Amino acid sequence: MKRRKFIALAGGAVAWPLVVYAQQTHRVRRVGVLVAGSPPDSIADELRRNLRDLGYSEGQNIAFEVRFAMDRSDLAAKLAAELVRLDVDIIVAHFTPAAIAAKEATRTIPIVMSSVGAPVENGLVESLARPGSNVTGQSNLGGELGSKRLELLRQVIPRLSRIAVLVSASARNPYTRLFVHEIEAGAANDGIRVETILVDGPSDFENAFATMAKSQTQAVIVQPLFDPHRMIIIELAAKHRLATMFGFRESTVAGGLISYSADQAELRKRLAVFVDKILKDAKPADLPVEQPNKFVLTINLKTAKALGLEVPTSLLAVADEVIE
Repeated sequence: MKRRKFIALAGGAVAWPLVVYAQQTHRVRRVGVLVAGSPPDSIADELRRNLRDLGYSEGQNIAFEVRFAMDRSDLAAKLAAELVRLDVDIIVAHFTPAAIAAKEATRTIPIVMSSVGAPVENGLVESLARPGSNVTGQSNLGGELGSKRLELLRQVIPRLSRIAVLVSASARNPYTRLFVHEIEAGAANDGIRVETILVDGPSDFENAFATMAKSQTQAVIVQPLFDPHRMIIIELAAKHRLATMFGFRESTVAGGLISYSADQAELRKRLAVFVDKILKDAKPADLPVEQPNKFVLTINLKTAKALGLEVPTSLLAVADEVIE
C-alpha cells in the first residue's frame, strides 16, 4: 500500500512540471500591428501567412491586434497607446509614422519596423548595426530610390520637364522630407521642375490632381504611404493624362504606369523572422536593422499606350514584370 502511494506521488511530482511546461509553450502571444496608412493594406495578412509557415497558429499560440491610422499621425499615436494598454508582446509598425508613434508610446515593448525610411535620421535607432533600444526591423530605402525612379520616368517620357510628388502633409512624417529631397536632387541635374503636393489624405486627391493639371505636370511620383489608395489615384491620373510612379507593384498591376521598389515578398518573409526571433526572447537591440538588396521594376504597357507613351525595348528587357 505504501509503495503504491509512493508511486502515485512520484508520478504526480513528475507530471506536474510537464503540465506547467505544456501550458507555457502554448501561451498565446499577442502581436500588435500598427499601420500608418489605410485598408486595403496586406501587411497583416502576409504576416499571418509567413508566421504560419514558421509554426504559429492563430488562436492557438498567436493572436493579432491590427490597427489602421488612416494616414493620421494623431490617430497613430492613440492607437499605439491602445496597443500598449492591451499589453501586446510585440508591435509591428508599418511605415514611418507608425514606428515613431509606437516608439513614443513604449520603450519596453519590442517594436519591429516595416517599410520605414531613414530610421537613423528619424531617431528610431542609434545605428543600423546596433539599434540600441526596443526598435529594430527593416529600412526600405524608399526615399533613397528617388533618383532611380526619376531616371525611369525620363526613359519613358523623353522630354520630361515637370513632375509632381504626392506626399503626406503630416509634420510627424519626417520621411516625407527625405523622399522629396532625393527626387529634387536628381531633377536638378536634368533641369526638371519638381512640384511638391502636400495632402492629408484621399479627400485632398482631386484638388491635388487639378493643381497638377493646371501646372502642366507630366508625371507624378506617389509616396508609398498612399499606395492603398491606388484606385483613386489611378483614376485621377488617367483623367488628367498623367504618368504615375508608385512604390509597390500592386499599384502598377492595378493600372499605374511604373513601380520600382524593394522586393516586398522577400521583405515580408524577413519581417516574420524578426517577429519570430523576438517572440523567442531575442532583444531588438541585438538584431541589426536590415536593408533590401533586391528591387523590382514593374511596367504597365496598357497604361503606357493609353497615355500615348512608348516604352523603350531596353527598359522592357530589364523589367521584372510587364503588364500587357
